[in-house]
Formats: sequence, structure tokens, C-alpha cells
Amino acid sequence: SSGINAEYGGCCVNMIDNSVFYTKNGMNLGTAFQNVPQNLYPTVGLQSPGEIADANFGDRPFMFDIEGYMLEWRTKLREQIDTHVPSRPQDSELDLTLKKLVFSYLIHHGYCGAAESFAKTTSLYFFEDIPSIQNRQAVQRLVMQGLISEAVAQVQQLYPNLLSEKPELLFKLQIRNFIEMIATLGGASQTHPYSIARLMNGKEQDEDKMDVDHKSDDTSESTDQQPNRRALEQLLLFGRDLASQNIQNEELKKQLKDAFSLLAYRDPRQSQMGYLMEPGQREQLCADLNSAMLESHGLPRQPPLELAISQTKNCVVKMLESGMGSGAYTGLEKQVKCSLKPQQ
Repeated sequence: SSGINAEYGGCCVNMIDNSVFYTKNGMNLGTAFQNVPQNLYPTVGLQSPGEIADANFGDRPFMFDIEGYMLEWRTKLREQIDTHVPSRPQDSELDLTLKKLVFSYLIHHGYCGAAESFAKTTSLYFFEDIPSIQNRQAVQRLVMQGLISEAVAQVQQLYPNLLSEKPELLFKLQIRNFIEMIATLGGASQTHPYSIARLMNGKEQDEDKMDVDHKSDDTSESTDQQPNRRALEQLLLFGRDLASQNIQNEELKKQLKDAFSLLAYRDPRQSQMGYLMEPGQREQLCADLNSAMLESHGLPRQPPLELAISQTKNCVVKMLESGMGSGAYTGLEKQVKCSLKPQQ
């Protein structure tokens, strides 16, 4: 109905206990159906001519407190999970396993100080020399700073055979170095008298070499532009070397193509491919390189704690695929955040 006598009805399907209840003007009218099937579709039946139904599927606030209802079920599920968590007496096998999970995670990611403090309080022993951890940390720091050439040189010094045995990893580093070279040039392509396209073809724009009507005899501007031109030429020579390599991996080919596409824009940072130049793009490469360095020492590529988290996430996905609605409320991140809340 409409006007001052308007009434608002709602229907809520609970995919956790497979029940349905209706609401009227924000009030729960009680359970209407139980053990409902999974595949349900919303329908509305109208009996009289001229009736109008205005449906709200969540794009506007509900009169019924759906958020409070969801919180209530999250709390119930949390309590159920807690009842199945085994007790963890200090110095028990479970307690020791959890400590090892944390300790291996700290070592894997190079948190030397935290690992040393943790080892002192737990009486655990390092399975990797501290200087080795520090070396890995130094290499990762160079990558995260965008100093890829320096990182490669450091790896070749510390792990002489690593990159020769992993050519695809080396190629990833070279692609990243190419992108960092473009980023270092900044807006040079906007002010430089030579176009990138011409330089790629080995041609110079003769019309831009000299302005017929020089308004000033001051040559400082052209002198300042020479380093940019040399940097561009070095960039393109490096790019040609990358393109000449016989890489069969299709994903690496795509990465190289994406990197080359930055050359098509006057301002690469503002282009649709500009995300490649963001510092966050270095993180995965840093992780891959760290895993390779660990593997060269006979250590796991991935810490056991991360494997356990990945397995848990996969279990939640399988729960949802099998129609277990509670999986939507048992996200690992939510559980961890809840566990880390300070006690009152």
C-alpha cells in the first residue's frame, strides 16, 4: 500500500539453518519455513489491479535490523568455533607447534629482531644463520626500494648460481628493472625534444633538434635535456635486449608486453598502465626472490603458517561451494581480528 498507511513487508532467508521468516514494518514475524532448498528466487504476487510493489534488495537501508541479526549469528558461530578449539596447556605439543609456526614465519620474512626475542622467550633454536637472514632482508629492501640492479648484483654475490638456475625469476627482475627505469625518467618524455617512438626506431626528430627562431642564446635548457636523452637511449637498449631473449613462458611475455606499453604514453604514470609503476607492484617479486633464496638453502619456499592459512581459506571456499551458509561468517581474517582484540 502507499501513503500514510504504507506497510513494509520483508522476507529473510537464513542460509545457515535453511529457514525463512517474514517481517512487517521492521518486526520479525517468526519462522515461516524450515529446511528450505538452496536455490530460491524472489517473487511478488499482486492480487488487485493498480497495486504497486517497490522492492529493496539492499541498495537502501532495511526497516528490519538486518545488521543486528547478522551480528547475532556471527556471535553464535564464533561460540561454536570456540567450543571446538582444543585447550593449549603451556609446553604441550600443540603449544610447541604453534610457537614453531610463529617462529618460522618471523625467520622466513627476515624479522631478525623479533625472531631473536621470540627465541629467547620460547627456547627455540634458529634453523638459519642470522647473517643469512640479514642478507635476505638486505636484498628484499633493495627490491622494495626499486633498486633492482643493485638487488641482482647482491644476489649474484651472495648466491652465485641462484639466478642462472632460475632464468624466469631473473627475467622477472629485468622486467621490473625496465619499469623502474621508466619511473626514474618521470616526465622526461613530456619535455624531451626526442620522441620515444623515434628513438625506438633509431631515428631522431630532426624538426625538434633545432628551433629556427631561437629566442635566446642560452643553451642551458638543451644541456639539461641531454641526460634525459641518454637515459632514454639506455632504457630502449635495455628493452631491446629483453625483447631479444627467447622466453617461452606466456605469462612473462604478457608482463613484458605490459611493461613496453608504458612507452606509448607521454605520461606513463597517468596512463591506464600506470599501476605497473606503483611501489606495491614490487611486493610479489620480492616474495618470489625471498622464496628462491630460502630454497637455495634447502628451506621451505613458504612458511608453514601461511600454508595453514591458505588451507583454511580453501576450506571456507569449499564450505560455500557445498551450500554451507555458515562459511560466509567464518572468514579467517574476521576470526583473527576478533582474537587480537584487547581483553577488557
